[in-house]
Amino acid sequence: MSAFLFRLGRWAFRRRRLVLVIWLAALLLAGTVAGVSGGATNDVFTIPGTESQRTTDLLARRLPAFGGGQAQVVMAAHGGAKVTDPGPRAGIEKAFRELGDVPQVASVTDPFGERPQVSRDGKVALGGVQFTESAGNVEESTLDAVERAVRPAQRAGVQVEYSGSVYPGWQTEISEAPELAGLVVALIILLVTFGAVVAAFVPIVTAVIGIAITMTGVTAVASVVDIASASTTVALMLGLSCGIDYGLFILYRHRNYLLTGLEPERAAALAVGTAGGSVVFAALTVIIALCGLSVVGIPFLTVMGLCAAVAVLMAMLIALTLLPAFLGFAGRRVVSFIRLPGRPGRPERTARRTATEPGSTAGAAWARFVVRARVPVLAGCVVLLGVLALPATQMELGLPSGASKPESDTQRKAYDLIADGFGVGANGPLLVVADGAQGREPVERITRALGDLPGVTSAEPVAQRDRIAVVQVVPGTGPSDPETADLVHRIRDERGRIEEGTGTHITVGGTTASNIDVSAKLSSALPVFLVVVVGLAFVLLTFAFRTFFVPLKSIVGFLLSVCAAFGAQVAMFQWGWGRHLLGITPAETVSFLPIIMLAIIFGLSSDYEVFVVSRIKEDFTATGDARGAVERGTGAAARVVTAAALIMFSIFVAFMVTDDPIIRSIGFSFAVGVFLDAFVVRLTLVPAVMAVVGRRIWSRPRWFDRYLPDPDIEGHRLERPGARHTREG
Repeated sequence: MSAFLFRLGRWAFRRRRLVLVIWLAALLLAGTVAGVSGGATNDVFTIPGTESQRTTDLLARRLPAFGGGQAQVVMAAHGGAKVTDPGPRAGIEKAFRELGDVPQVASVTDPFGERPQVSRDGKVALGGVQFTESAGNVEESTLDAVERAVRPAQRAGVQVEYSGSVYPGWQTEISEAPELAGLVVALIILLVTFGAVVAAFVPIVTAVIGIAITMTGVTAVASVVDIASASTTVALMLGLSCGIDYGLFILYRHRNYLLTGLEPERAAALAVGTAGGSVVFAALTVIIALCGLSVVGIPFLTVMGLCAAVAVLMAMLIALTLLPAFLGFAGRRVVSFIRLPGRPGRPERTARRTATEPGSTAGAAWARFVVRARVPVLAGCVVLLGVLALPATQMELGLPSGASKPESDTQRKAYDLIADGFGVGANGPLLVVADGAQGREPVERITRALGDLPGVTSAEPVAQRDRIAVVQVVPGTGPSDPETADLVHRIRDERGRIEEGTGTHITVGGTTASNIDVSAKLSSALPVFLVVVVGLAFVLLTFAFRTFFVPLKSIVGFLLSVCAAFGAQVAMFQWGWGRHLLGITPAETVSFLPIIMLAIIFGLSSDYEVFVVSRIKEDFTATGDARGAVERGTGAAARVVTAAALIMFSIFVAFMVTDDPIIRSIGFSFAVGVFLDAFVVRLTLVPAVMAVVGRRIWSRPRWFDRYLPDPDIEGHRLERPGARHTREG
């Protein structure tokens, strides 16, 4: 593989204009198709195989008025006024009449209608809007019309807030500020790493081109496939960070070759042939982990994983082709260092000493310390990660409700008003659908049976038509409370008794039941996901390093770092330690966060594993000195891995600057996971373990050499004197 990558890098360097034209043409084509197709991301979620999804599908076929998205409209009076006073009541009634005329609205529930929903103190009125389309298909113009329709109530002095599956302002606008902030921090880190402006800009420019192609391509595909907006956020985070990291790894090796006297073309080809092998295997492990999300069986997670995998694949291809082309344009300007006032020549001397005397660097000093104190360092890392992981044992999964939103958010205001006026359970009513109901008597029997269940505040039939009826069940606990999940399971477990003698079949649906089903399905899929993804990655890394022990060590290290990241997330977001520091509202862990973290952190941890261990293997192959190879290899990789991890860390942290609790928790968890894995595991724990085990870690069965080709991930054959593949011409 190293020979092929060498030839690819040399071809891209020589044919740099052609390579640049090809990639720019790809960007133009993707942008054109995206513009013509009119594709756009949405938030249409389906959860195949769950009872709540079957209930939703049944309602969509048989009772469309309950099959679409829904909004709760909360009206509140303040001071000495009540919603039942003539002025406020007239405004509210007019508002609901106008809501009934809004396009895509199937029906409205007036709080003063047949089933009044007014709090005992007369301060809060609760109405509803049922849409004809699912939440993701409700048009923005419809939501604008909803806002206009409630103005009569607002003019009457009534506060109007919204909650539910779709309402005005329900979609969080994703700001471009995190990406820009991440790029600025990345540029600063690259300037410090390389000391040269051109060298700092090259990985950023190539990564931006790659992510631009990916994002426009995703937009084009979104015209025919439902792609959640969160998918583009994850793809953007990973595509940008991986693109910069992969470019950094190859460029760092290229610069060192230049500083040791090689010509630019040979240096670029060797950099791609050596560091490029590590980039390929690192990218493949990330791609495997992301594609592994498809085993969960939840479409939006599958699409999210595939979008992010495409972004990483694009980052790899860009690093192997466009980057060496850019190096051809840049020539020796990548080692044209920034001049420091009063210290002329200092950057050149420092960089040249780093390239020619790798043992003089701070990274090398750290590696020597780790190897000398390998046993206490190993024990200290395990204890630290273990302590950080302890809160993870108390993790509670769920999807965020209005209670987790910022206090300024309309959903949070609606949640609090409903909880104060009608009880917290009114924020998450369950829909029990009775199929086959003939007449009112069976529905009344089912309603009484449901109302007698422990944990039920009220049960009331809300619709009946064509042998299908809907009973709304209000729990006594909130939508994210474990007791609400117990109630859903209790209804399903006692289904036979509840429907006995009615000739019906009941199912439980609604937003709250759907969230509970999603959490359960994700929890049950975790073991399968781990086995599939870790198994495939184990095979890939075994092939790359030709030993069982290195990938086994990599997987154990990943489990330690990801458990510690889970613990930090639980402490900050679930226990509320970050309430004042981060301005968050304590809430359960987002149910799909663990499986996304396992996929992404595992992939990224394999990146750093490959970057570090490939340098150790390179040294060991050349010298046969196992412990010395750990020192020299870790020291050689420390600077570039540190820069890469800090870039990825800064990009993830930038995504915490948002009001969306889901995006904020994802950014925090990824940032902590990357930081711990890079600095505590890969640059400390891994070399300590390898120093303890010694050369036994490279042991392998004899049949490896007979049946498996050596991919030469470290490019050792290329750097041998007189190697055939490195000849010019």
